[in-house]
Amino acid sequence: MSLNQSHLPILERSYPDVTGTVLAFDFGEKRIGVAVGETMLKVAHPLLIIDNETNDARFAQIANIVQEWCPNLLVVGLPIHMDGKPHALTQLSKKFAQRLEGRFNLPVLLIDERLSSAEAAQNLRDVGIKNSEQKTMLDAVAAQNILQSYFDGLPNI
Repeated sequence: MSLNQSHLPILERSYPDVTGTVLAFDFGEKRIGVAVGETMLKVAHPLLIIDNETNDARFAQIANIVQEWCPNLLVVGLPIHMDGKPHALTQLSKKFAQRLEGRFNLPVLLIDERLSSAEAAQNLRDVGIKNSEQKTMLDAVAAQNILQSYFDGLPNI
């Protein structure tokens, strides 16, 4: 069973003319997965996991990533229930996206991330990484899936 979510809508805003490097974030209260990709290639790659508890430490690490990769767009996964209703992390993810936009003066896009973590876990199992070994990679692979979903929704040029 494929958990591919490329058919899911892009939410809230659209930046069809943005090209270049894109960073994606799978926001969580404990960890934030980060992925990177390029609009011309339309291929997302897991980058790293931010595993800091304080917002200051998280945003300092994000600032370093933004400085290194010089993205033109940031994508944040928006967690919602399968029926489309918001849950506890929905508002926190929106707030995180607003903070990114304010701090880095970059466009930020929210993407429906339903099943991104389940798909990430399945992708890791498919390459032989057992559930117990996935913790250090799962959030970055989920961010990769979120970013790939964005790329898959872009028109072919």
